[in-house]
Amino acid sequence: MDAKEFIDSLNNLDPENIGSWPVPVKIMIWLIGCGVAGFLVFHLLLSDALANLDQVKVQETELMKTYESKAFQAANLDAYKEQMKEMEATFGVLLKQLPKDAEVPGLLEDISHTGLAAGLTFNSIALAPEVSKEFYIELPIDIEVKGGFHAFGAFVSGVSALPRIVTLHDYEIAPAGDQSQELIMKVRAKTYRYKEN
Repeated sequence: MDAKEFIDSLNNLDPENIGSWPVPVKIMIWLIGCGVAGFLVFHLLLSDALANLDQVKVQETELMKTYESKAFQAANLDAYKEQMKEMEATFGVLLKQLPKDAEVPGLLEDISHTGLAAGLTFNSIALAPEVSKEFYIELPIDIEVKGGFHAFGAFVSGVSALPRIVTLHDYEIAPAGDQSQELIMKVRAKTYRYKEN
């Protein structure tokens, strides 16, 4: 059957007698019907389900990552507990290094002795207002000393070796201004104490 005969047979179709239609026309009508039915089924029934499936797959991936993370934590729970005990012990040791209010004059005396032993002359040493942080209170101490550069190094080294925690910040070193070879160093020392509450 060529194209002309096929078109003529389409024009002569009797809608009242579908059984007499030629086989190629029946196949074409059947394919069009299946295509329309498939299109309607996909868009009316399956498209929402496929979108939900994609969302569930993303959720599954996220939940799997969460599960793996928690499974790893659960498997290492004993190690975490042991590490927590070690951290608490270390924290206790560090707390003992923080001075109490009554120990601040002793700390100032230790800083003074360290500076004098290094060969420095103290121009001033003054307590600044306390600064409250989340777990501790910071006590700044402004220090001004006069001496040689190597004496400054010995002083800083000596302060770091003190039994209490003292950190040094905001160094300023300048010539003393007189005819000597000495320098003046201004530094802010900070010591810390634990908040009791």
